[in-house]
Amino acid sequence: MSVWLSYAALAVLFVLVCTALFFFTLTRGALLLRGVMGQLTHDAAHVYPIYSSMGLIRLIDYQPIIAAILLFQYSRLVSVITHGLRCSDLRGQAVLITSCAFGNIMPKVAQAAVDAGAARVLVSDLIQNELDHAQTKLHSYRDKTVYLQQNAINMAQTDGSVAANVMFFLLHELPHPLKHQAIREAIRVLAPGGRLYLAEFHRPSLWVLCALSWTYFKVFEPYGLSLWDAHDPVRQLSQIGGLTCERHTVFFGNFQVIVATKSVSTGFQGTTPQPNYG
Repeated sequence: MSVWLSYAALAVLFVLVCTALFFFTLTRGALLLRGVMGQLTHDAAHVYPIYSSMGLIRLIDYQPIIAAILLFQYSRLVSVITHGLRCSDLRGQAVLITSCAFGNIMPKVAQAAVDAGAARVLVSDLIQNELDHAQTKLHSYRDKTVYLQQNAINMAQTDGSVAANVMFFLLHELPHPLKHQAIREAIRVLAPGGRLYLAEFHRPSLWVLCALSWTYFKVFEPYGLSLWDAHDPVRQLSQIGGLTCERHTVFFGNFQVIVATKSVSTGFQGTTPQPNYG
């Protein structure tokens, strides 16, 4: 029996090591290789291959896998967002999803937005393959969805053009200088009284979980650790001003959903071209 247990333990260890190497190759490993080759200057240089290759997108984007990556807290995080949307009056207005996300959040957000009366759901992403993949998930809402290939730090929407904006685990993948730009854009396009729903990692309260999370970021997600302090989204939102923020944390504080409501009297403005929704 002890021999079989040893074999089983070795098999589990082998699977875990192979999985770690697989994700390292497609995350930080890809960034390191691009840096060596001098390919970190274009707009999509920070995008991991798992978000740009259609084959990898289809391979990885399965609900059980995505739920496991987020320590099975995925549905709780999505519920905070969809509950907020359903409790809003979105009649005749637009809801924006800034950057496509794996799992079932996009159809759930679309359904919640439609239930609240939204006239259309805008899906924005820098990578066309992500938009193409999103269409397979949102087929039921094809008459209300518009797909836009654009950068989260420089979007085509006019100031105050959407009633809600959903950003699901995007910031931790952005280089530090781009994090604040993406947040400013997310707020700029919000109408007065509109809400930004921002889901991200957060500093855990348990030291063991904190140590594991720190290790995870150091190995796989080099841009994520700063969300714990220097680039805390709530801190960055407070620097913009004209917002009321609520932070909801789950799983001993390891994850967060920030709901930022734009003041109806805010003077926050920007200059952008007129939108073209095709």
